[in-house]
Amino acid sequence: MLVMPAIWNRYPLLEWDTGGYLARWYEGYLVPSRSTVYGLYLHLGEPSGFWVNLGIQALATLWILQLTLRVFGMARPARLMAVGIALVLTTALPWLASLLLTDIFAGLSVLSLFILVLHGDKTSTAEKILLFAFTAFAGATHSATLAVLLGLCCVGWLARPLLRKRIAVSGLVQGSLTIVAGALMLLAANFALSGQLAWTPGGYGVAFGRMMQDGIVARYLREHCPQQQLKLCPYANELPATADEFLWGHSMFDKLGRFQGLNDEMGFIVLHSLADYPAWQAEAAIAATAQQLVHVATGEGSDTWLPHTYGIIERYIPKQAKPMHAARQQRREINFTPVNWVHVPVALASMLAIVALLTSAIWRQQLDDLTLLAATVGLALLGNAVVCGVISGPHDRYGARMVWIATLTVLIAAIRHFADGDKTGDESLSL
Repeated sequence: MLVMPAIWNRYPLLEWDTGGYLARWYEGYLVPSRSTVYGLYLHLGEPSGFWVNLGIQALATLWILQLTLRVFGMARPARLMAVGIALVLTTALPWLASLLLTDIFAGLSVLSLFILVLHGDKTSTAEKILLFAFTAFAGATHSATLAVLLGLCCVGWLARPLLRKRIAVSGLVQGSLTIVAGALMLLAANFALSGQLAWTPGGYGVAFGRMMQDGIVARYLREHCPQQQLKLCPYANELPATADEFLWGHSMFDKLGRFQGLNDEMGFIVLHSLADYPAWQAEAAIAATAQQLVHVATGEGSDTWLPHTYGIIERYIPKQAKPMHAARQQRREINFTPVNWVHVPVALASMLAIVALLTSAIWRQQLDDLTLLAATVGLALLGNAVVCGVISGPHDRYGARMVWIATLTVLIAAIRHFADGDKTGDESLSL
């Protein structure tokens, strides 16, 4: 069921970014926002037509779901089946598991970190090792995922003095070390494939695109071009309306050498505009975060023509070209509109339910394992909105890949309340 969209499609689902990841093995150099770790992972699945990758993603999802229910005392097969079916029918989860993209690991890594840090006593040594490796790998697949995990660990350390009985130092150390391991994994893969001991590039370019979209770049150019000789000065009045048009469309970005030719200048403008317009930057960041929180529709980037990804597969994996082009997705037969009639309301309602759960816990002055999960998920959603919205600009894809864990939390709360009679036992502590 978790890979049913891909089975129906007759080929794993693709996205615009998929080609960039696939090409890392063959091209041997670093490109912005394309993790070599995930590129290597995809390369290993090429002989199977990438069905091995989908199998790994589905099994990892099932494993993390089972572990999450188990630490809440709900790991009966019937419960796992019911929760799984509910998530398959009402969230983006099966579409994420069926997609050749890092997105499936964003939400799963939050759950794996939660279990590793807060419920290590309920897992075996082998499970701890697997959770550690999985969380580190997930962080290495995307910088935004790594940033969210880092933020959660930082909050854990800050909350430790107040929650000594609930947050063990050993768990926090293990969780924090997954961040270090993920960073080292990415650096090692970058060095192995490109010969460069460097982080994946693109941070300034992505942030520049968001500032350009908000009008900040245009104002900076108008005010400073008379004094500064910038490559973008002749184009100050011709900047595209969106970051996507600038970075990935046909714009002056191509004429000026793309990231290689403009990265230093974009970084210069980003840093100096932060200093010149702090209030505007703060207002834009808050607005972008708020917008990102409600951008949760499924399917963004998978329902359009994907010439770059098609070209990469045709060039480097020609045996896959025929089945790829024969898939329903490439014949434009996927319509996410009816899907989102369900997914969007469920996602928004789930986030509101997280707020309600936390509000109720504060009102009752009770802290139990469900409250900790709701707090972790709430912080992850907020952190994801800040990182993705502020740096890249709001996109539905960034919200959809994370918000399903809010629905899972609501399902766990519903089972506890209606099926188990809200039995928290010794797990509840006064705030």
